[in-house]
Amino acid sequence: MSDATLPGDRAASPPAAAPPSGSFIDADGRPVPWMMVFLGFGGMIIGQFMAMLDIQIVASSLTQIQAGIGATADEISWVQTIYLLAEVVIMPLTAYLTKMWGTRPFYVVAVIGFSVTSVAVGLSTSVGMMIFFRAAQGVFAGAMIPPIFATAMTVFPPERRLTANVLVGLIVTLAPTIGPTLGGHLTEALSWRWLFFINVPVGFLVIFLVGRYANFDKPDPSLSKGIDWWGLGLMTVFLLSMQYVLEEGATESWFQDDVILWLSVLALLTGAAFIWRQLSYWQPIVSLKPFRDVNFSLGIVMTFVTGVSLFGGTFLLPIFLGQVRGFSSAEVGTVMLVSGLTMFLSAPIAGRVVRMVDARISMVLGFALAAWAIQLGVRVTDEWGFAEFFTLQVARGLGIMVAMIAAQQMSVSTLPVSMMKDASGLINLIRNVAGAIGLALLTTVIGHQTAVHYADIAAAASTANATSAAMLDNLTAIMAGRGAPDPEGAARKAFGAMLNRQATVLAFGDAFAALALGCWAAVVLAFFARPGKPGAVAQGGH
Repeated sequence: MSDATLPGDRAASPPAAAPPSGSFIDADGRPVPWMMVFLGFGGMIIGQFMAMLDIQIVASSLTQIQAGIGATADEISWVQTIYLLAEVVIMPLTAYLTKMWGTRPFYVVAVIGFSVTSVAVGLSTSVGMMIFFRAAQGVFAGAMIPPIFATAMTVFPPERRLTANVLVGLIVTLAPTIGPTLGGHLTEALSWRWLFFINVPVGFLVIFLVGRYANFDKPDPSLSKGIDWWGLGLMTVFLLSMQYVLEEGATESWFQDDVILWLSVLALLTGAAFIWRQLSYWQPIVSLKPFRDVNFSLGIVMTFVTGVSLFGGTFLLPIFLGQVRGFSSAEVGTVMLVSGLTMFLSAPIAGRVVRMVDARISMVLGFALAAWAIQLGVRVTDEWGFAEFFTLQVARGLGIMVAMIAAQQMSVSTLPVSMMKDASGLINLIRNVAGAIGLALLTTVIGHQTAVHYADIAAAASTANATSAAMLDNLTAIMAGRGAPDPEGAARKAFGAMLNRQATVLAFGDAFAALALGCWAAVVLAFFARPGKPGAVAQGGH
């Protein structure tokens, strides 16, 4: 069966009729002013912002949530983990579902579900209740993210497409960055329950805008026949197993834990079976055909790197500032706000750069700038704070913004419109999985390198070292002056804490180096992309 005759292709493309100047032909064949189109698209963007914000908005308020529902430290971590697990599972299905039901009804249902489950999470009185409704919230959130990029690349003509793509990139980068800051202030001003209740009024706005102005395509009910239930089951088990391994592997010593080991085997087997099923079944729920395009495959790699860099940088800085510097949530939020503001203010600049030059040049410039900025963190000390991280955050934010927009443009530059929804689901899935992999790798690097550096420093700072011996004597005298019952033991404990602090700082430097290395690798890969023909993605559309 050719690409042109695949079920759902007619629903994946915008109306083919040429619209009058300054207007768009909607799914019912009526001319609509572009301002109305942007209102519908803007509603979808607000929905995407809500969905992505809720990933991190609870990060700075987990202690309050834990106390509110009586959860243990292990249980409360699932408030974030279950959301990501559910989100990842639904993302690849959005292309199939939006073709079958149409973008507007699908999105409205997702927003209604997200709003209702947000209220349910906010009203939770036990950890079991919260985890259940948080999982449901994650499913609806994951459904709200991929349709945005597909709409940007199919509804808008080439001269407006990059503007729409810049808006998408802005939300993707801004929401995770400001999430902890916004969540911390909202909890202090009201209560942790308002982290979820706040979604309701925003949800009403999204439902109105999307329901009124987002009539972009027609549904294809024929796709409801012949749904690949085996493929759906294999994909669900594969993604859930993989995401759990990535989320919990570092804390469970990876394959030393039996659960992690067997879930890794299960993910490998079901992943291979899922790919085979999608390549052999006549109506796959996740089309892998976009991977035949060289630019898309390279773009996926670039998207993976930007995902690791975005979520990895957002992970490293708060952990360092909290653990090493002892900053409060508000102080961490103030430092992290630099990244958010940089990405917000640089979005128009990034869009202009990508519009002016070849996407490959933009990717090289963006990834090189991000790599250089992240590499500054290799020299991190235990005295770094707002001023020292300022240049790193500004340059990294600008570089990631340029690289991400260019990577998205290149990914779809040579794809037909009929593959746009499938491509969008895959791009968003890869970005989220990249974030999980990045966090798992960075957590492992920090843990392993802290132990290595501590052993090296402890060996160099033995009692045979005159400087170390003098420092230990001074600490013993200080502890004795404070009335410690065992001054020498207390001094050794304090000395060990100092060594561990220095080892941790060196480990964070190694983590920054690993992050920078990934960006430098993306710089090299960018040279292998093919230049896309102007307007190539518009084929079959306007």
